[in-house]
Amino acid sequence: MDATAAAPITLEGVRKEYPDGTVAVTGLDLHVPAGEVVVLIGPSGCGKSTVLRMMNRLIEPTAGRVLLGDEDVTSVDPVTLRRRIGYVIQNVGLFPHQDVLTNVGTVPRLLGWSKADVRERAAEVLELVGLDPATYGRRYPSELSGGQRQRIGVARALAARPVVLLMDEPFSAVDPIARGNLQEEFLRLQDGVRTTIVLVTHDLDEAVRLGDRIAVLSQGGVLEQLATPRELLGEPASPFVREFVGRDRAIRRMSVTPVTEDLLDPVAPVPDGVPAVALGTSLYEALAVLLRTNADVARVTDGDAVVGLVTRHRILSIDYPPDPTP
Repeated sequence: MDATAAAPITLEGVRKEYPDGTVAVTGLDLHVPAGEVVVLIGPSGCGKSTVLRMMNRLIEPTAGRVLLGDEDVTSVDPVTLRRRIGYVIQNVGLFPHQDVLTNVGTVPRLLGWSKADVRERAAEVLELVGLDPATYGRRYPSELSGGQRQRIGVARALAARPVVLLMDEPFSAVDPIARGNLQEEFLRLQDGVRTTIVLVTHDLDEAVRLGDRIAVLSQGGVLEQLATPRELLGEPASPFVREFVGRDRAIRRMSVTPVTEDLLDPVAPVPDGVPAVALGTSLYEALAVLLRTNADVARVTDGDAVVGLVTRHRILSIDYPPDPTP
């Protein structure tokens, strides 16, 4: 999938009210730029999954517009729309009676692609998500681990080269180790394909790790803040956001703050065995290296060159801006 396939998605005054009068989403304005990952997060029942499902009209908006590029999707055939938008859910939803290649080729086949093109594309996206089609292509879902099934769900969603990919808690049903691996694979994959992704999660650490921007929603689908992870953790826009990101916000801020040249001490003779970290590594990862090796200083490298030293004391003494006054 090349980057030109990506499209922005925009919500303008989108509202969802059910027949019993329950308002799940009050009136949401949200823009997701082409090629970015925007993560929707908020307390349980705030409407984040409802917002996601209104984007592909699995739930019909009561009012407002959903624009895919410049096209109002509320006025087009919903089945045709869903074949242009990839969708990944928590429990994958693979067809148990079909092998992996057949599962992955579902949407291209529905779109009328030739058998040869379907097979070629299915094998291609399996490789994209780190699974060898020769090894896994003829297996059935019951023969796979949870993490493998989730990767195949992502491959199936990407198979028809969607302009937008929607992901509803895609990694929450797997164990923590598999979840970390899947997040790494997601970042690698997105670095290559740069499609437009809207991802719902309840896990702030996952949002910080995966999102280009994070949209914090409160009850009724009210957008409290849309910001990069660094902006969200460094400058919460309201008491609600500040409380939501929690007391360990400083640790999360370290995870999105890189080691930069202004933090370095000059290169000086250091004992053998001093660990090294790359320039641009997060402060959290650099501190983890120092703690793991029981060292007080690490060499900072840029390619093959050592550009300076970073100390444990310097990392721990960074003076973040204070929280905004409520």
